[in-house]
Amino acid sequence: MNVRYRVDLSQSERDALKALLSGGKHAARKLKRAQILLAADAGVSDEAIATSVGVGGSTVYRTKRCFVEGSLEAALSEEPRPGAARKLSGNEEALLVATACSDPPAGRARWTLELLAGAMVKLTEHEDLSRETVRRRLAENDLKPWRKDMWCIAQVDGTYVARMEDVLDLYAEAPDPERPVVCFDESPTQLIGEVRQPIPAEPGQLERYDCEYRRNGTANLFVFLDAHRPWRKVKVTEQRAARDFAECMRDLVDIHYPHAEQIRVVLDNLSTHSPGALYEAFPAPEAHRLLRSIEFHYTPKHASWLNMVEIGVLRGQCLDRRIGERQRLISEIAAWERQRNAAGARIKWMFTTDRARAKLTRAYPETRKES
Repeated sequence: MNVRYRVDLSQSERDALKALLSGGKHAARKLKRAQILLAADAGVSDEAIATSVGVGGSTVYRTKRCFVEGSLEAALSEEPRPGAARKLSGNEEALLVATACSDPPAGRARWTLELLAGAMVKLTEHEDLSRETVRRRLAENDLKPWRKDMWCIAQVDGTYVARMEDVLDLYAEAPDPERPVVCFDESPTQLIGEVRQPIPAEPGQLERYDCEYRRNGTANLFVFLDAHRPWRKVKVTEQRAARDFAECMRDLVDIHYPHAEQIRVVLDNLSTHSPGALYEAFPAPEAHRLLRSIEFHYTPKHASWLNMVEIGVLRGQCLDRRIGERQRLISEIAAWERQRNAAGARIKWMFTTDRARAKLTRAYPETRKES
């Protein structure tokens, strides 16, 4: 290629290009143009630059030309690329977005690209519209109307805030063996057995298991987790009645924390999670004895994220497979529990009351100022 343009950078331009390459997030094309200019300034040939930077010779030529005839900014910026005009105008794109965010047609659970393309043909003067055009415009607006995310939409009021801050204050306390903080939750799990023996994995072949399975009933998992030390306990039961909850509380007092003065238990608002459950399960003197050592702290409704109990971790690390027998379930969970306790695994809770007030300011109820 006939070299027509010579790149001579000033010191400030060299510093600017080196700073561009040394940090920050920038488009790959912009970084390559910076490399081309620095290499050309050092006297490297166009062929060598093209090879080292990984671009074509025409890219090197155009970048040098833009610098010599224009400026450093012109050489680094993206030149307009030839191509067909956008199929949808600005107003039509806004109409597409509004349609995608509206309810789908009767009889359909969600919008698809084909449905949206058909709707736009009816709403505009376009005779046809490809699904790819629709997909690109939706992608530019970060929209995927065929997807949904399930979420607990909580009503934030004074009670919600009071319970949230109460739990957050417990987590922020210094560890106190006399007054431990224990998170408690429960979750059902299915006993799923194999109908046919799975085929083990081997080089070049994944493990294979049959699509048919045998359902052997359900079990319930009661999970305890100490908020301030690496300890968790899982109790497997057949059901989760009030008596099962009461027996878990007795285990806390008599087995797991026999020397504690007061056990602060963080739990949700399930109907069986109440002091009355202990009086239903045990004689009054026994229930009274246990409740003198327990203090319940309830999370707000629809705020399970405030309970740091590790049910999600347990499912991901241990239960993400078929386990068909209750005794095997107990054995596998016990092994997971021992390993995780021995490893000293803990949850590092970062969300505090002060951060809640700073980040959730708009969620806090407005207080009336005294006149």
